[in-house]
Amino acid sequence: MDEQNQLPAEPGTTATADPSSPSFTPEEADRDALIAAIEQSDAPACERWLDEVDAGELVHALSALSDEQRAKLLGLLGPESASDVISRLPELQALGALESVEAHVAAGIIGELDSDERAGLIRALDDDNAHAILGAMDPELARGIRTLAAYDEDSAGGLMLTEYLAFDEAATVREVLADIEANAEEYANYNIQYSYVIDTQGKLKGVLPLRNMLLARRSAAVSGIMIAYPIRVTDTATMDDVRAVFNEYAFMGLPVVDADDVLLGVIEASDVAQADAEQADDLYRQSQGIVGGEELRSMPLLLRSRRRLAWLSANIVLNIMAASIIALHQDTLEAVIALAVFLPIISDMSGCSGNQAVAVTMRELTLGVTKPRDALRVLVKESLLGLINGLALGTLIGAVAFAWKGNLFLSLVVGGSLAINTVVAVCIGGLIPLLLKKMKADPALASGPILTTVTDMCGFFIVLTFASMVLSQLT
Repeated sequence: MDEQNQLPAEPGTTATADPSSPSFTPEEADRDALIAAIEQSDAPACERWLDEVDAGELVHALSALSDEQRAKLLGLLGPESASDVISRLPELQALGALESVEAHVAAGIIGELDSDERAGLIRALDDDNAHAILGAMDPELARGIRTLAAYDEDSAGGLMLTEYLAFDEAATVREVLADIEANAEEYANYNIQYSYVIDTQGKLKGVLPLRNMLLARRSAAVSGIMIAYPIRVTDTATMDDVRAVFNEYAFMGLPVVDADDVLLGVIEASDVAQADAEQADDLYRQSQGIVGGEELRSMPLLLRSRRRLAWLSANIVLNIMAASIIALHQDTLEAVIALAVFLPIISDMSGCSGNQAVAVTMRELTLGVTKPRDALRVLVKESLLGLINGLALGTLIGAVAFAWKGNLFLSLVVGGSLAINTVVAVCIGGLIPLLLKKMKADPALASGPILTTVTDMCGFFIVLTFASMVLSQLT
């Protein structure tokens, strides 16, 4: 903490921050207290800080630490507290912190996480670090993590938890309740709203709601009070398949089975919602030109610059292509300066219409209601919509042009150009993501630049070509 925020300390006392100082804030005090504890290797103080700090400040303070400070903090904390730190950090920082500590420390931390979080981190680590950390773990635990990490992260297997309660179909309610009571500490973090009933081969036979179990006779067999033939998904099911089930049914969890119907895990509705939010965030970053994955300002400056320039350099080439259309019609533009006012309007409005079409197609692709083979249907739908909106927008901008210059031909040129370019924009915007999807390219990454370039080029070409055809009436 800065010297100006320190009070003179009496002998035998500790200097503290002065709350009346104009530069003092509780957030700074919290962060500085943590940094001081880390620098002094005061593990109990670090533990107390985690217990007492406001939840809203926790992530901010942890993110403000350097990589070395985060690594030292993890080494000072016990595995349970360290795992809480890792689970709260953005994945990029969590991975950096785990790679900065000894393999046995990282193994202890990861071992305290839920199974899906363990698999996700191991999947994201580089191979050398992942192998070292798994090698420092209990072999059985490491085997389970490897199995989960092998699943595609966008599959049911990649999202499932292996912490669940399952009981043999021959068990009685009394035996089940006795097991829950005896293992209450272990099951404390499980979602036990539902338990599952399996046969001797581990195949899923039914789901056992907690309410049914509590109200049943203690001597009753669970097979008699379970819900038989529950809805389930296979471990290879896609996120679209899983999402469709949760959208149709208000389930808190969904059992995951293999091809032989053996119960493997459970997907919680909250995890699906979180995965959807992360996917939406990733798509948004890509659409804005953050193409190298997650970016935080704690990353190396040159790396961030290189990633952004890769996108910006491509965009400047596309913009030069669009500007070349104007250069080819320089004489027309010089003769009718008023056109320069309307060119950016036509370009921007067409781009907005096209981006709406891109957004709808991306949403339909995410939901699985549209496939690349539906291109003709999308084209027809967007053409009709573009025609209606284009006429409305063209009439509006044409009226503005006429009111400004009193020239009917100028009004027809800009109004007609906007109408036509709106139809072009929505058709292209609706089709580009489908085409990119079919080509195995990322629709979110490339749709925006392609749409912008095409609508700009078409808009400039249409306006200037129409203007050249009636140039004598415009001057």
